[in-house]
Formats: sequence, structure tokens, C-alpha cells
Amino acid sequence: MSDLFFGTDLFGEFDRLQRQMASLFGGFPSSIRAMQLSAFPNVNIGSTDDSVEIVAFAPGLDPSKIEVSIDKGLLTISGERDSLLPGPGDETRIYAQERFAGKFRRVIELPQSADPDKVEARYENGCLMISVGKRESSKPRVVEIH
Repeated sequence: MSDLFFGTDLFGEFDRLQRQMASLFGGFPSSIRAMQLSAFPNVNIGSTDDSVEIVAFAPGLDPSKIEVSIDKGLLTISGERDSLLPGPGDETRIYAQERFAGKFRRVIELPQSADPDKVEARYENGCLMISVGKRESSKPRVVEIH
């Protein structure tokens, strides 16, 4: 009976519903929405009064093969992850492969308050941590009453 209402792709239906809700209520920044299950690297995104904080979970990467760039409000994380599959001549048969390998590119829409001139990135313990400062005009301030 549930197949009549949702079809066989329940996660696709949830994604469609989330897009409809976003359009009804003025839209949420795409950076907050979770990406497809196959997106690499997985990210957590949050903010403080002073910055937008992004953590990309990318274990096993060579930091020299990661590139972070910002252009027109879009932060792009790209690079390549080497394969751990057996080489030619190895008799190992692969039954399942869940670890992503190959080139990747992940694009995150930043809020308008993000300042592209205030970006710091570091790779530590398999996590790429990116901090994007906010513009001074967007930070909360206290107004003195006279």
C-alpha cells in the first residue's frame, strides 16, 4: 500500500518534498540541505556570529591533492582520492566496494554574509576544516541607547 503513495524510491520522495517545502517557505540555502548519499566528501555546515564553519569528512586524502576555491558565493572542494583496489595480476575478487576513489568535486552555496577574502582551511585527522569569515556589516552588534 505504501508503494502507491511513495513509489519505490522513498529517499527521492523525501528530497522532492524537501524541495517543495523550501520553495513554499522562501527557500533554504542549498548548503544546509543534505546531498545525495553518494556525495563525497560528506560535510557538516554551521555558523557562528563571526564565521561559516564547514567540516568535510575526507579520510585517506593527500592534502596536496585537495583544492578549495571560492567564486561568486560558491565554495568548491575538489581533488582526487587514490584507489585501494588490487592491481593488475592480483587474484582478489571484489564483492563490495563502499570506499569512494577517484576525482571529486563538491560545491557548497555560501550565505551572502560570507566574506570570500576571509577563508582559512586546514586538514587534520581526515577532516578538512574550512572557516569563512563573515562581512562586518552582517555581524550582530549592540546599539547604544542615548
